[in-house]
Amino acid sequence: MNRMRQLIDILNRYGYEYYVLDAPTVSDKEYDKLYDELAALEKETGEIQPDSPTRRVGGEPLKEFSPHTHINRLYSMDKAQSAEAVGEWIRRCEKLRNEAIAGGNELPALRYVVEHKFDGLTLCLTYREGKLVQAATRGNGVTGEAILPQALTINSIPLSIPFMGTLEVNGECYMRLSVLEKYNQCAKEPLKNARNGAAGALRNLDPMVTKSRNLDACFYNVNYIEGKTFQSQEEMLAFLKENRFPTSSCELFAGNEKEVLEKIREIGESRSYLDYLIDGAVVKVCDFATREAFGSTEKFPRWAIAFKFEAEEVTSLLENVTWEIGRTGKLTPLAHVSPVEIAGATVKKATLNNYADILRKRVKIGARVWIRRSNEVIPEIMGRVDEYQEGERAVLKPEICPGCGAFLVERGAHIFCPNRLGCMEQIVMRLKHFSGREAMDIEAFSEKTARQLILSLGIKEPADLYKITFDELSNLERFGEKKAKNLIDAIEKSKSVKLDSFIFAVGIPNIGRKTARDLAEKYTSMERFMAATEEELLEISEIGEIVAKSIVEFFSNEETRNECMRILQMGVRPVWEKKAEGGAFTGMTVVVTGTLSSLSRSEAEERIRVSGGKAASSVSKKTSLVVAGENAGSKLSKAQELGVRVINEEEFLRMLAWAI
Repeated sequence: MNRMRQLIDILNRYGYEYYVLDAPTVSDKEYDKLYDELAALEKETGEIQPDSPTRRVGGEPLKEFSPHTHINRLYSMDKAQSAEAVGEWIRRCEKLRNEAIAGGNELPALRYVVEHKFDGLTLCLTYREGKLVQAATRGNGVTGEAILPQALTINSIPLSIPFMGTLEVNGECYMRLSVLEKYNQCAKEPLKNARNGAAGALRNLDPMVTKSRNLDACFYNVNYIEGKTFQSQEEMLAFLKENRFPTSSCELFAGNEKEVLEKIREIGESRSYLDYLIDGAVVKVCDFATREAFGSTEKFPRWAIAFKFEAEEVTSLLENVTWEIGRTGKLTPLAHVSPVEIAGATVKKATLNNYADILRKRVKIGARVWIRRSNEVIPEIMGRVDEYQEGERAVLKPEICPGCGAFLVERGAHIFCPNRLGCMEQIVMRLKHFSGREAMDIEAFSEKTARQLILSLGIKEPADLYKITFDELSNLERFGEKKAKNLIDAIEKSKSVKLDSFIFAVGIPNIGRKTARDLAEKYTSMERFMAATEEELLEISEIGEIVAKSIVEFFSNEETRNECMRILQMGVRPVWEKKAEGGAFTGMTVVVTGTLSSLSRSEAEERIRVSGGKAASSVSKKTSLVVAGENAGSKLSKAQELGVRVINEEEFLRMLAWAI
């Protein structure tokens, strides 16, 4: 029993480091070995402690949910949808404070905290003697549904805590967008959105369904605590962290209306880059004595308000589906929908991944569908809203290429046009990708120019661009001497290219800009890269089996390998600048966030790499440094929370100058 207790404490600590801090201290193999030992001891003794991690596996389905009465009532929040409404609320707070002071209360100056408003499901946890004894939904605020078996499957929820008194905390249960995407790739019935995925899982009578969705949780309030009080928001958050509760990485503090609105704007701008849904920002008064003096209405606390953002998920009518041809010949379905406003933009088109995706989501022409827009990219159809409506038509799988008329072939989940050198659309997309800014960066080369060169000069492959002469161009319609010279000069200039840009330009499937940089760092020359084996590629930490296989297949194909060699034979010389020995960022993992005035983010990351560092996209305990530009959002907050060093653009430029 002593060994079981020891194992439970060790495993719970490792789980907290992995799921909450994102800073594991042991390998999965080491964790699994200890877990298996605990499971064997529990089987031998027939004893399972309340906070044993083996309880997270999910139990038998429930027949029904039992009601649970919260120790203290859970209030909802009043809402604001404009800056004016937030200003009115702040002025009411100022008035309430003045009235409280006139009534004999001694209250500090008003300070506010601005947080993410999670778009999930409210979750309330109860602890007694340091153990989790109950979990419940919000319900009507007084009584909710008891869902402890479901909550036990959420790895970030602590099963035991240091505080030994009775405690009730509430927060939000949510599904990460990356988890939703992975889930939907294999699900028979795709989830329409992350909120429905979380709410449906938490309120499912079968805990194994809950577990399958890999939910997460974040806690932001102590609803009841025995024998202890808090003076401020900061003190309460410190308590939650001390007791191993996952808390928000976004806690922005403000002293007046202007600062509150600035913090709301910051959260709104960072919204698209988050891995979870938020539908607004919550503003709260920080001081707890002030909160008590303000009190509550019948429905809402007077000391908090929720600012609602414009929706990123809406519904619309699916009017048609067309098939777009990409540079590899893959056909991708493009949905045409009735115009609808999403997050300040009018959306008329949305993506569907492939034909199997259309069938899984059960979408049909004439159906109402859910659309989600994120990170300024083309919106995606998540699924249908209602069941079958009269007049719907099935989306038909294409049999011939809409660009060239060739018979299509299926490879796995995707449909391809095999006419690589005879399909105009494929050639246009390959040339467009090859000449793009992040690839060969051939200025003044457009899709319209690509079509003209294909039709007039017979261009079929990127290597053909380097054979074009000034005389050929200047004789074309809409090409004068100046335009012809500019394009010839741009093509010539592109011969001096960085290796990672060239790797990206040749169009290897599944190779994005960052992966191209990792490959260039590893191989430093195109010749070595082209000779790489699948086993060698898998040794690179950022590369998995799919990417490794794509690379090997690309260079094993005689047609694509020869095209790559032809480009090199035309005088293109990819080069790779090695990291500086003893550079300013040697051995450091650096995250750039916000907007820099003197250089773009990609340029800043390249300078970090050349100066010996590694440019990362997310902040964790392994991050050495964060460079914060204007409008730095959640990454800056995460860095401050973890105690990671933060510098501004001026200091960053000084370090770069020193490196030079």
